[in-house]
Amino acid sequence: MTEETPGFDEQNEPADVSSGDTPEAAESKAAPSAEEGAAPAGDNAAADVGLTAQLDQARAALGERTADLQRLQAEFQNYRRRVDRDRVAVKEIAVANLLTELLPTLDDIGRAREHGELVGGFKSVAESLETVAAKMGLQQFGKEGEPFDPTVHEALMHSYAPDVTETTCVAILQPGYRIGERTIRPARVAVAEPQPGAQPAKGESDAEGKDKSKKAETAEAADDKESGGPDEG
Repeated sequence: MTEETPGFDEQNEPADVSSGDTPEAAESKAAPSAEEGAAPAGDNAAADVGLTAQLDQARAALGERTADLQRLQAEFQNYRRRVDRDRVAVKEIAVANLLTELLPTLDDIGRAREHGELVGGFKSVAESLETVAAKMGLQQFGKEGEPFDPTVHEALMHSYAPDVTETTCVAILQPGYRIGERTIRPARVAVAEPQPGAQPAKGESDAEGKDKSKKAETAEAADDKESGGPDEG
């Protein structure tokens, strides 16, 4: 009994030593667990910073792509307007070229009408052709008596006339044609200008008329005075 007691105490000694730790030792053992709890918080902050940077990069890339898309859309709109404008211009040029080739035929129809030869089936065909040309925008211009305009008239003959006060188209040798505001052929005309010295002569005649009117007024005043003298007496 006496010999077994020390052996029993030796077996239980480690348990007694471990249970007898001091408070400082317990705190030193607890410290690593606190550090392990603080480490995940630092990792979360770093992750938030990384996510914020990625979000900023995504926003910058989105802004660049949006600007590129807007630029491409503006370029496409300009391209479409340019194509539409070119299409209209090409159409107008094609119509003008076609109608220009038909002008000699229209001139023949006009001459036949002037000579009374536009009759029967030929008249119907000619009127149909003129109607189609008018629907395509062809307009005829040029009339006798209108002022001469070098932008739309081509003078083939020149003369002087006493009854005109400015350069005037006195005869239409060949009518002009336009499509909208575009002239495809000027009107070929004969023009007349006022005779040299016609304006001064007209001024002299006006002066003579004024003198005659003054003389007439003076004569009437004298007659009234003479007729009024006996009445007053």
